[in-house]
Amino acid sequence: MLKLSKISALVIATVASISSINIVNAAPAQTLTVVVNGIHSQKGEICIGVYSQDKEKGFPLNTSNVLQSACKKITGSTLKQQFFGLKPGNYAVAIVDDQNGDRKLNRDFFGIPTEGFGISKNPTVSIQTGSPKFRDASFAVNKNTTINITVKYSLDP
Repeated sequence: MLKLSKISALVIATVASISSINIVNAAPAQTLTVVVNGIHSQKGEICIGVYSQDKEKGFPLNTSNVLQSACKKITGSTLKQQFFGLKPGNYAVAIVDDQNGDRKLNRDFFGIPTEGFGISKNPTVSIQTGSPKFRDASFAVNKNTTINITVKYSLDP
């Protein structure tokens, strides 16, 4: 009988301590779907980098600050890739139509891209504007979010 009362006391103490725990409402993880449109070649792969506001320095060329990334074989003129587990916040995305498999944007002597590229919100990219800043390409992820990026194969006029 003594053993049963000790077990009962343990069960009651456990239930009491569990009921007094404050439940923390953490923000649920979000999903970002990136749709890449206007792919010209069926050779190579599309590489996508997701940057967070916390690591915006070097966007869009510094791949060491990429929060999540993926490279996917090209199978048509449109490609879709999902990124899971993102916290609500501001993000920006850069893509490369990587034709030679080196997983970076190749540029000529003058710094002009020789492979297709794209940036979230499809900002103007020209010799005058240069590479867009994070703030020009960023968007909010609050719930499951889908963005569309059009591949550019030359600078804007």
